[in-house]
Amino acid sequence: MSKKDQHVVPSTTGGWAVRRSGAERASKVFDTQKEAVAQARSMAKKEGSELYVHGKDGTIRQKSSFDKAPLPLKSKR
Repeated sequence: MSKKDQHVVPSTTGGWAVRRSGAERASKVFDTQKEAVAQARSMAKKEGSELYVHGKDGTIRQKSSFDKAPLPLKSKR
Protein backbone atom coordinates (compact mmCIF):
# COMPACT_ATOMS: atom_id res chain seq x y z
CA MET A 1 0.00 0.00 0.00
CA SER A 2 1.20 3.43 -0.91
CA LYS A 3 0.99 6.41 1.42
CA LYS A 4 -1.28 8.03 -1.20
CA ASP A 5 -3.90 5.25 -1.13
CA GLN A 6 -7.36 6.28 0.06
CA HIS A 7 -9.53 4.27 2.46
CA VAL A 8 -13.25 4.67 3.16
CA VAL A 9 -13.81 3.45 6.71
CA PRO A 10 -16.54 3.69 9.34
CA SER A 11 -16.04 6.83 11.44
CA THR A 12 -15.81 6.56 15.22
CA THR A 13 -18.23 9.51 15.48
CA GLY A 14 -20.75 8.01 13.04
CA GLY A 15 -20.87 8.17 9.28
CA TRP A 16 -17.98 7.33 6.95
CA ALA A 17 -14.46 8.71 6.87
CA VAL A 18 -11.96 9.12 4.03
CA ARG A 19 -8.48 8.39 5.33
CA ARG A 20 -5.10 8.27 3.57
CA SER A 21 -2.96 5.17 4.22
CA GLY A 22 -0.97 5.58 7.43
CA ALA A 23 -2.91 8.66 8.59
CA GLU A 24 -4.26 8.81 12.12
CA ARG A 25 -7.00 11.32 11.32
CA ALA A 26 -9.58 11.32 8.55
CA SER A 27 -9.36 13.76 5.66
CA LYS A 28 -13.11 14.24 5.83
CA VAL A 29 -16.20 12.57 7.34
CA PHE A 30 -19.47 12.05 5.45
CA ASP A 31 -22.97 11.00 6.48
CA THR A 32 -23.15 8.23 3.85
CA GLN A 33 -20.69 5.73 2.47
CA LYS A 34 -21.70 6.73 -1.08
CA GLU A 35 -20.57 10.33 -0.49
CA ALA A 36 -17.30 9.16 1.07
CA VAL A 37 -16.58 6.80 -1.83
CA ALA A 38 -17.18 9.55 -4.40
CA GLN A 39 -14.70 11.86 -2.62
CA ALA A 40 -12.10 9.13 -2.09
CA ARG A 41 -12.39 8.01 -5.74
CA SER A 42 -11.75 11.57 -6.90
CA MET A 43 -8.70 11.85 -4.63
CA ALA A 44 -7.31 8.46 -5.74
CA LYS A 45 -7.71 9.37 -9.41
CA LYS A 46 -5.92 12.67 -8.85
CA GLU A 47 -3.04 10.96 -7.00
CA GLY A 48 -2.87 7.90 -9.29
CA SER A 49 -3.30 5.62 -6.29
CA GLU A 50 -5.68 2.96 -5.01
CA LEU A 51 -9.06 3.15 -3.31
CA TYR A 52 -10.10 0.70 -0.59
CA VAL A 53 -13.73 0.61 0.57
CA HIS A 54 -14.17 -1.06 3.95
CA GLY A 55 -17.38 -2.48 5.39
CA LYS A 56 -18.77 -1.71 8.84
CA ASP A 57 -16.77 -4.64 10.23
CA GLY A 58 -13.52 -3.20 8.84
CA THR A 59 -12.94 -5.79 6.11
CA ILE A 60 -12.11 -4.57 2.60
CA ARG A 61 -15.21 -4.87 0.42
CA GLN A 62 -13.88 -3.26 -2.76
CA LYS A 63 -10.55 -2.19 -4.24
CA SER A 64 -9.99 0.07 -7.26
CA SER A 65 -6.70 1.10 -8.87
CA PHE A 66 -6.14 4.43 -10.58
CA ASP A 67 -2.62 4.15 -11.96
CA LYS A 68 -1.32 7.23 -13.78
CA ALA A 69 0.87 5.16 -16.08
CA PRO A 70 -0.79 4.42 -19.44
CA LEU A 71 -1.40 0.80 -20.38
CA PRO A 72 0.95 -0.56 -23.04
CA LEU A 73 -0.55 -1.02 -26.50
CA LYS A 74 -0.95 -4.58 -27.73
CA SER A 75 0.87 -5.65 -30.87
CA LYS A 76 -1.31 -6.67 -33.83
CA ARG A 77 0.88 -9.64 -34.79
